[in-house]
This record gives sequence, structure tokens and C-alpha cells, in this order.
Amino acid sequence: MRRQLILMAATATAAVVSLAGCGDAGSSGTEAPPSAASGAGCAPVAGDALVVLQDDKHLQNSDNILPAINKKASSPELVAALDKVSAALDTTKLIALNKAVAVDRKSSKAAAQEFAAANNVTAGITKGAGGQLTIGAANFPESATLAELYGVAATAAGYTVKVQTIGNRELYEPALQKGDLDLVPEYAATLATFLAGKIEGKNAKDPSSPDLQTTITNLTALGDKVGLVFGKPAEAQDQNAFAVTTAFADKFGLKTLSDLAAKCSGAETVLGGPAECPQRPKCQLGLIDVYDFKAGKFSSLDAGGPLTITALKTGTISVGLVLSSDPALASS
Repeated sequence: MRRQLILMAATATAAVVSLAGCGDAGSSGTEAPPSAASGAGCAPVAGDALVVLQDDKHLQNSDNILPAINKKASSPELVAALDKVSAALDTTKLIALNKAVAVDRKSSKAAAQEFAAANNVTAGITKGAGGQLTIGAANFPESATLAELYGVAATAAGYTVKVQTIGNRELYEPALQKGDLDLVPEYAATLATFLAGKIEGKNAKDPSSPDLQTTITNLTALGDKVGLVFGKPAEAQDQNAFAVTTAFADKFGLKTLSDLAAKCSGAETVLGGPAECPQRPKCQLGLIDVYDFKAGKFSSLDAGGPLTITALKTGTISVGLVLSSDPALASS
């Protein structure tokens, strides 16, 4: 599992079904909602290039990448070195990094070293006392590459680095707290929500927010309770997003989700995503509540995976839920 904020992956078939409304979305053979059917909508347009529509009303929470550090392992020199990584990393560059591994078949270590050299990540890093540093990674390529990139910066700061792939957050986060791991690449909103649930229980108030500073303030307070500190967040985000083909965006003049709602609510528009999307506040429910976007049909696919990407490119769906750092979004 890549991260926990993204919707759970569904294994339902990719049949396209009409929506009867939010509660009955995904049931076969029902009529489109009157509000959706009243407009023509925007039929899918096939194309090889994809683009994410800007979340201009901030439906999604701020899942910016940042280093999570065991407080006992932290030092000013280490944090400063890791902040150099954050300063160099935006979402476009993260997509390119993921493409280097997933498409160009480079190792995470090689991709990280090339990125660090191209972006002068180690320039000006001050060496401290150093020591041994164990960096953990979750079991998906992006996390492994980010861990290697943190390793490059930490090595420049005088540390002897070992990178270990551990597994999911339920495995690596306790190890980070105990000090078995010193550092892990993390996602601000997802980690804040995870820690709140762990510390405060099932009735915990969600500390994540579309506002990055609010998320970081809450995450910092939660981290202090479990012995974690954090470097600066990168501009780069890996979170839920909605993509269309560039041909679709050009045809209908779309740049934002507000554009999509204004021009494409209607019967011909097909939204694709995991089976639970129609009931989730960060998926179809959010598009309705925040943007007043009403698709005419819903196609049950996967959570930002190959089924959704293929459906977009082949013109089966108009818009699909993806992860914002997916290598399929690379411009070349």
C-alpha cells in the first residue's frame, strides 16, 4: 500500500455505470441524476498525455513530502542537509524521479544520485559530528527513492548511511519512534492523521488540512508526543488528484476543477476511480460538495492505478482519480 490517505484499492471490474445519486453511486442500470442529465457534459477524449486539473478550491489535504526524524538522532546539521532536499523538490521533479525508476528502469539509488547532482543538493551542506544513520523506506518505489535522496544529503553532512526498505507505516513508524530507524520520508497530512489516531484513538479529530501550515503545526505537536521531529516540507506532494488527457483539457478549455464543474457537469461526463469513490469525501462526494461537479456516469476502476490511467488514455473515462506524483503524468 503506497500511503494511507489515498482511497483503498478496489478490484471491481471496469464497467461503466450511471449514477442515481451519491448514496447509490456505482449501482448498475440506474438513471443519471437530474442535475447531471440536464447538461450535455464532456465525453471522454483519448490521448497519451495526461494533466492534473488544479485543485483551486482545496478539496485535498496538504500531503507534502518531509523528513520525519527520531528526535535523539536529529542534529542541526542533519536537518539543514535534509532541508536542502526539500528545497529542491517540487511535484514536477518528483514525477520525473518516479518516471526514472518506474519507466526508465533506473535504481532508486541511481535516480537519487542523478537528481542530487543535477539540483546541487549537496552544495553548501555543513559537516557535523556525523555517525551512523539508518534511513527507513516504505515498500513502494517513491519512498525508496526519497530515502536514497535523503541518504545523499546525510552523507554530505558527515553521516554513514544505511537505507532499509521496511514495509508499511504500521511497521516503520514504531521503529522510528523506538530509534531502530533514525529517519523516514513521510507525507505531512497522512502522517498527522495516522499519529492522531494512534495517540488519541478512534475519536481523534483529523489534524490534517488543505492549509499546509495548519497541517505542519498539528503534525509538529503530535510528533513531540512520540519523540519525532521534522524537517521543512517540500513543495512536492503525493496525494489524490484528478487527471484528464491534455486533448480533453484543450478541447474543453480546462485548467482547474472549477473549470471542470462549470463546463463538464452533465450526462456525457464519465468519472473513473475506485469502487468506494462515490462515497468518499476526497473523491466524488468532495467533487460534488466543494465544486458542484456532477458526472453523468461513474466507472469503477482502481485507486489511481493502471486501470484508471489506461481508461483515461483510451477515452473510456473523462476524468480519473490519480496520485499527483504518478510517473504517467510526466511530460515526456
